[in-house]
Amino acid sequence: MGDHLIAFVAFVRAHRRFPSRKLLFNDVLYRIKTSKELINPVRVFVSDKEFVKLFVKAVAGDQYNVPTIKILHTIEEVKNYPFPSDCCIKPTHLSGEVILRRNNNPVDFEKINSWFNRSYYHTSREVNYKSLKPKVIVEPLIFGSDNLSDYKIFCYKGKPKLIQVDIDRYIDHTEKFYDPDWNELPFAIHFPRATGRQIEKPKNLNTMLAVATSLSGQFDFVRIDLYSNGEECLVGEITNCPGGATGFVENLYSNSKQGKSGDETNPPGLASGFVSQESAELMASNIIFRED
Repeated sequence: MGDHLIAFVAFVRAHRRFPSRKLLFNDVLYRIKTSKELINPVRVFVSDKEFVKLFVKAVAGDQYNVPTIKILHTIEEVKNYPFPSDCCIKPTHLSGEVILRRNNNPVDFEKINSWFNRSYYHTSREVNYKSLKPKVIVEPLIFGSDNLSDYKIFCYKGKPKLIQVDIDRYIDHTEKFYDPDWNELPFAIHFPRATGRQIEKPKNLNTMLAVATSLSGQFDFVRIDLYSNGEECLVGEITNCPGGATGFVENLYSNSKQGKSGDETNPPGLASGFVSQESAELMASNIIFRED
């Protein structure tokens, strides 16, 4: 009951309303979070950033995995390990933590040590993280870059429904949303919408959607997080409950200059003017949970 109570309070604080049984984005995530769905052994398994690669290899193919350089199980192993001069260092049992090492810069051992003493379950109350053992995974910088755009594909009943593009994630994080045909959509969920720029459709979008379809087949709802350079795509992780059911679905336009007709931030086919948060969430929900 403790987890359910904390989840309920967090939902009400974030959305200023009670969760419902409607097919609304955050309400569906809330039901996943407070049911037994998150203790599904497959969901628990793919929550671990080491083990998810075994799932990807078995279901979609090892060519879609980011190579693993090393798994480190203790802070002593971390301190004694000769890290590559350029690499990605992250905990396998947490969410949102990463160190991108460039040019042999010093490794932040204090930060890594803190990872070993943390459980993401205690932060989010997502029980799929509760039994994960603390480890650190070392990977190469994907496509040799430390500022990639990543593509998060929301899937429902094994079908890609919505694509979130995260831009300048470690600099000035913004995002845009598209449908699977790469039509821009009028809302954002977690971060401000990227304005003043258009995002080119990835040349290998069909491959990305096929990978997401394969990996999401065993789940009712899940998000498949990918990286792409236009020719190759790699799986970053599989996210069971994005934002822990507390992410906002924000309006894209307001009555300010951002919504004026002809503004470069107002893509073709999208009307200008005000879109309320309630309307935006309903729109996102209809796109994700609509039965095709």
